[in-house]
Amino acid sequence: MTDMAKDLSTAAPQTARLDFNTPALQRKRRRRALQDRLARWYVSVGGLAVLGAITLIFFYLAQVVLPMFQGAELSARGEPQRPAWLAEQGKALLMAVEEQNQVAMRLDARGQVSFFEADGGKLLSQVALPVPEGSEIVSLGQDQPGSNRLVLGLSNGQALVFGHDYRVTYPDNRKTVSPRVEYPFGEAPIQLDPQGRPLHQVAMNVGSDGLLLAGSTGNQVLALELSREENLLTGEVTLGERRLELPQLAEPVKALLIDPRQLWLYVINGRSSADVFDLRQQKLNGRYKLLADPQAEVTEVTALLGGISLMVGDSRGGIQQWFMARGENGSELKNIRGFQLADSPIVQILPEERRKGFLALDAAGNLGVFHSTAHRTLLVEPVAGAAAQAALAPRADRLLVESAGRLQGFELDNPHPEVSWSALWGKVWYESYDEPKYVWQSTSANSDFEPKLSLSPLAFGTLKAAFYAMLLAAPMAICAAIYTAYFMAPAMRTKVKPVIELMEALPTVILGFFAGLFLAPYVEAHLPGIFSLLLLTPLGILAAAYGWSRLPESIRLRVPDGWEAALLIPVILAVGALALGMSGHLENWFFGGDMRLWLSNDMGIPFDQRNALVVGLAMGFAVIPNIYSIAEDAVFSVPKSLTLGSLALGATPWQTLTRVVILTASPGIFSALMIGMGRAVGETMIVLMATGNTPIMEANIFEGLRTLAANVAVEMPESEVGGTHYRVLFLAALVLLLFTFVMNTAAELIRTRLRKKYSSL
Repeated sequence: MTDMAKDLSTAAPQTARLDFNTPALQRKRRRRALQDRLARWYVSVGGLAVLGAITLIFFYLAQVVLPMFQGAELSARGEPQRPAWLAEQGKALLMAVEEQNQVAMRLDARGQVSFFEADGGKLLSQVALPVPEGSEIVSLGQDQPGSNRLVLGLSNGQALVFGHDYRVTYPDNRKTVSPRVEYPFGEAPIQLDPQGRPLHQVAMNVGSDGLLLAGSTGNQVLALELSREENLLTGEVTLGERRLELPQLAEPVKALLIDPRQLWLYVINGRSSADVFDLRQQKLNGRYKLLADPQAEVTEVTALLGGISLMVGDSRGGIQQWFMARGENGSELKNIRGFQLADSPIVQILPEERRKGFLALDAAGNLGVFHSTAHRTLLVEPVAGAAAQAALAPRADRLLVESAGRLQGFELDNPHPEVSWSALWGKVWYESYDEPKYVWQSTSANSDFEPKLSLSPLAFGTLKAAFYAMLLAAPMAICAAIYTAYFMAPAMRTKVKPVIELMEALPTVILGFFAGLFLAPYVEAHLPGIFSLLLLTPLGILAAAYGWSRLPESIRLRVPDGWEAALLIPVILAVGALALGMSGHLENWFFGGDMRLWLSNDMGIPFDQRNALVVGLAMGFAVIPNIYSIAEDAVFSVPKSLTLGSLALGATPWQTLTRVVILTASPGIFSALMIGMGRAVGETMIVLMATGNTPIMEANIFEGLRTLAANVAVEMPESEVGGTHYRVLFLAALVLLLFTFVMNTAAELIRTRLRKKYSSL
């Protein structure tokens, strides 16, 4: 046996051994290893580059946004000056600085107007106002901030109206500012009090119809209206005069102010009372208590830019903002908000000429910088001693203070006072509004506009648009993905899935154009049909399914498994044709022929043509492919062994789907929803063209909206680089980025938890 085995082993053919270490294979392995390393480095560098780019974008947005939340800065401009001419002047009643910050004006109690250099204090010129002999200046009043028009109340019952103007010329290519005094209503004083009593308080307002003067002699208020009419043919000017009869007050008047529309006359009297007179009806509108503290006293009252708000300073260092707003009994003077400077009495309030900000000076020489709309205190700093007089430049970047015969200039850096947390996200009581509201209105045609920069309606509009889009897209996309991956025949799936994914290739600008120009008017004209379609489509599908299940088995077996969905195409088309075809009849039967008017008049539901319903339909159509594709891949990727094992244990296909397949695919389905939500939140062109861009906070599906992304796209080209509006738009972009980051992070955490929870299935 041993010899035979040796012979057999010798006779068997020898098996050739493969050599896996040839030079060619070695080169191939080295090349493949190099390719693997390059691919690994390429993917790593690409991923890190994406993370770095996102981080840089975040820090760039933050770098643009953060300066808005910094306070104001005040710095002295050189050493205090003691010009010799200043010692010869009387007590200062008013100081002002012109637009170019080169020339300043000072008015003293003797009626002497002095123009001097704002930096060095050098005297340029002096003008003596035509104050009649034997009379003296008793009071001073100003028109609206920025007008440079003043009125002097004299001891003989007369009022002198004048203004200071500055002409800029460029002789020898050198800018020269030439100051002058003007008398828009003549140099002759106007007799306001026929009895010749001293005018202890005086106020003025120049409107489109003429001049309105108001003065007080003790507790008697006088008002005179001067109108100016010019004959277009002859050029002859006719002056009209009308005296307003106002009742006598019980207490002496401390201050007078006139509403810029010449509707209201504010009379501050007593310690802290205000009587508001209706100038049109010439009667008392109401009497109001300005200060809650009975020990406090009103020490200064000034109108804010635009003349609507009254800034009331008291003896305790507080400042209150008041303006007329609609109340239960008509227009009422309401206390809006308050500020606190220090503990000393407020002696001067300086309103800005281009913003709703103001400066306040107290008796101790403390200066405060505030903004009314933002309810923000930007700076509190001592600048002078007692009995100081200050002037604020029109651009609010220069401050000039006179104290004890010295002039001190200051540079004021206050670029973004309009921004605060309450102004961006809280309700703000804006001038002339009935109540606090969320409002976005960044620009206006008038110069005394109060910017309304609330991001709340924009954030609400973003979530509203995404909600209605997801309300339509999420159920359809998820259900379609589950059916396609689990029930549909493979041959049909290879046709349906690419068609749905091809929908994502449609440009959103085309969808927005279609939604704005065709879908919005069509929906408005067929409202009953649209709602009937939304209700009848699922009912029609269920009815068709029930009817199919009742057909004989011989008929049902003729349709291959997984192709039943094709039978729903004519059903959906028939239901759609029925619903839209019956729209007009439904409108006549139930809504009086016009469902839109029925909603607005009978139900009190406002209706805009470009509304959230249109956005939901158009943007839902755009979001469906994203959700469908990811969710379908997640369901289809569930191992077949799980499905077959469940069926083998006796579970029905529906039980297998709901208790095995969907649970296993839930991380991917959740990721699909989050990605679709992110797409809906960041969508720009559809909401830009189909919503009307109305920044309102209404959940009504028939009203429009404005999103953060659309607002940035619309207003960024109009914003001034570096301005507050510009930076707020960057803040909107940062909010979008943070929202997306937080949402994606939460989605990843939930997805990881779901995967860990159902990984044992």
